[in-house]
Amino acid sequence: MATTKKKVSQELGLNNQTPREIVAELDKFIVGQDEAKKSVAIALRNRWRSHKLPDDMRDDVIPKNILMIGSTGVGKTEIARRLAKLVKAPFIKVEATKFTEVGYVGRDVESIIRDLAQTAVRMVRKQRTEEVKEKAAANAIERLLDVLVPEPKRSQNPLGKLFGNADTDAPPVEEDTTKKPGREFVRKRLKAGKMEDQIIELEVADHAKPMVGMFSGSSLEGMGDNLQDMVSSLMPKRMRKRKVTVAVARKILEQEEAEKLIDMEEVSETAVELAERSGIVFLDEIDKVAVKGSSSGPDVSREGVQRDILPIVEGSTVMTKYGPVKTDYILFIAAGAFHTAKPSDLIPELQGRFPIRVELKSLLKADFEKILTEPQNALLKQYKALLQTEGLTLEFQADAIEHIAELAEHVNEQSEDIGARRLHTLLEKLLEQISFEAPDMVADGKTELIIDAAYVDERLKEIAKNKDLSQFIL
Repeated sequence: MATTKKKVSQELGLNNQTPREIVAELDKFIVGQDEAKKSVAIALRNRWRSHKLPDDMRDDVIPKNILMIGSTGVGKTEIARRLAKLVKAPFIKVEATKFTEVGYVGRDVESIIRDLAQTAVRMVRKQRTEEVKEKAAANAIERLLDVLVPEPKRSQNPLGKLFGNADTDAPPVEEDTTKKPGREFVRKRLKAGKMEDQIIELEVADHAKPMVGMFSGSSLEGMGDNLQDMVSSLMPKRMRKRKVTVAVARKILEQEEAEKLIDMEEVSETAVELAERSGIVFLDEIDKVAVKGSSSGPDVSREGVQRDILPIVEGSTVMTKYGPVKTDYILFIAAGAFHTAKPSDLIPELQGRFPIRVELKSLLKADFEKILTEPQNALLKQYKALLQTEGLTLEFQADAIEHIAELAEHVNEQSEDIGARRLHTLLEKLLEQISFEAPDMVADGKTELIIDAAYVDERLKEIAKNKDLSQFIL
């Protein structure tokens, strides 16, 4: 078991790429913000380095948490999300404003770690399912054959129930089996995919949740989960019959067989270790719980949230339904715009737990141009692909892209700076009429459309010029 857990930790939680290679991967999806990319790449590499240390020293090396400072839409969340996906580590994004001080109505901060543990369990379970996929598929075929080619019924012995299945040796009831296809014949047809559309009646487990969910909330959250699991395990598994195609039945049975083959206790243990050693928590809107100066009223609760977050960030043990999770080695990345508050407005103890400070710059025209065209998931690529499904080919000329970027920078300067999200509003307004008329255009034989600077001007110039109007529309 120890070898398996080590293997999972290596495959899921660690990444042996150099900081330069990590930055290069992030560059595929995020434009600019080199300083922030460099900081997270170093943090990731240090995690890999710490796993190479001797056991007596490894426990003393804790991650250096990161505080990102920058306006909305400049890439803070995307950097953290892509980082977690890159290393296949358990990742969770939470808003600091969703949590309340203990004693207030709302979510307590320990639910962050419970959610992280749940994410880790899903990851390990998915990998285990892949490992037993072939065996589960073979077992599912056998169960399908039991439904399609049932075994002949045996004669009933009235004393069988009294003497422990004494009728097992009774001869089968005489049946006309000449018209029934043989088991091997049906097996070949199943494997060839010739019976996928046939309707069969399948008995499946009823996964309706008990009413215990009403207990989850506030400090009763963990108790609600545990109580629900306890009641589910005590209640007999309810079965119900469903009429489904063979293709659907195959998927249902493969999933059920995979669950039987997976040792959930081992999955839980591995997931807890994975969350502890490789987990990444992204605390967004941390500036919204910062208290500027001395205040009273609701602000007391905000400072209380900071004090509740503190033990989790500095290292504590949180009880989850999968076991205790130590937070000492979880990497915390906090982020906020800090328009009205400053990092120094956080309580001193929390400031000290985020030693790496990195400021993300506001996006300029050149950045917007790159965001529109360069990343793998670039906005223009997305819009082109969406309209291509209608049969309409969309082409953006260079002057149009430059003009859109210029307008995005201008509107961000005139009103609130929402970073790259401004491009979404501009492009939706720009392509609104085209998206609406695309099916009719293709029906009339128009399959190609070129967007140039003149068209951008026609659709957006007046709105962008009028400051009052742009605040409402863009």
